[in-house]
Amino acid sequence: MGPTGSGKSNFINKLIGSKEESGADKLKSCTQGIREFGVDIKGKRYLFVDTPGFDDTYRSDRDILRTIADWLEKKYRGNVKLTGIIYTHRISDNRMSGSVCKNLDLFSQLCGDGAAQRVRLVTTMWDNQKPENKAIWRKRASQLQGNFWKPLIDLGARHRQFFNNQESAWDIVNELLQVRTSSVDTTGKLGEASAGQTLLIQEEIVDAQKKLNETSAGKALYSQLQRVLVEQKETLKRLAGALAEKDPKVAEQLRAEYNTAEAEMQRAMKDMEQMKIPFGRRIALFFGGKKTHFVSVCVVSCCRHTMTSGPHSARLN
Repeated sequence: MGPTGSGKSNFINKLIGSKEESGADKLKSCTQGIREFGVDIKGKRYLFVDTPGFDDTYRSDRDILRTIADWLEKKYRGNVKLTGIIYTHRISDNRMSGSVCKNLDLFSQLCGDGAAQRVRLVTTMWDNQKPENKAIWRKRASQLQGNFWKPLIDLGARHRQFFNNQESAWDIVNELLQVRTSSVDTTGKLGEASAGQTLLIQEEIVDAQKKLNETSAGKALYSQLQRVLVEQKETLKRLAGALAEKDPKVAEQLRAEYNTAEAEMQRAMKDMEQMKIPFGRRIALFFGGKKTHFVSVCVVSCCRHTMTSGPHSARLN
């Protein structure tokens, strides 16, 4: 998992030896739905799963969340659990954009605290590192671990570097396989804790019988949509006052920006309506649910309180 263009598909291609052209330097989405890749190695079957990122080029975040949640629900009901979860991030990015913070927040909400030990926060693009960037990129990695990723790391997640080759990819996967088998009992059987990991959203949808908009990830997405709506309303107000510009070219550009902002606002309103929890259902959940604390609250806090470059990004040195 990870933001669009962070190298998810490329990581899997390197794992399985595929020649398919998809890399972390491509900002448009390469993956439209869930893709499974099966590989047989030394008598063992490995299944790698590629997911679309939020802020997808062609689909709404609500659709992406639904797609991922449906796949996870189906696997959990079939008694299939995950050995590990890999989250990719471009080390070449010098900002934590609003989009990247959103991906990290929703990722944390999907996984929950209990899955953190199976998470590897993988930085990509190291193969493009130039000698003059070496110190800067290492400092950037330290900032990610000490700030944005700290809540996950404190719970057991680990940062690893991906050097865009098969050996590097398998080093990361093999480490997760070792986590899976670290608690094999004396009979040679895998204990429940080592047999695979259940994600929070799977427990919420299957065990707690919650609807998608009632899950932690669903609520986080709803909050994000609320912020988008406020931002777009402010943008429309500002552009409306500037449309009186006499220069035809400038006026045309402003009108295009206005139309784009209006379309985004309409999409946010539509998604919010579909993600909204009815009042009666909220009451039932309040009295019938369990109190649970989630790491994503800390992740959102990190993203918000370290903003130094406006409301949409945080600076990384």
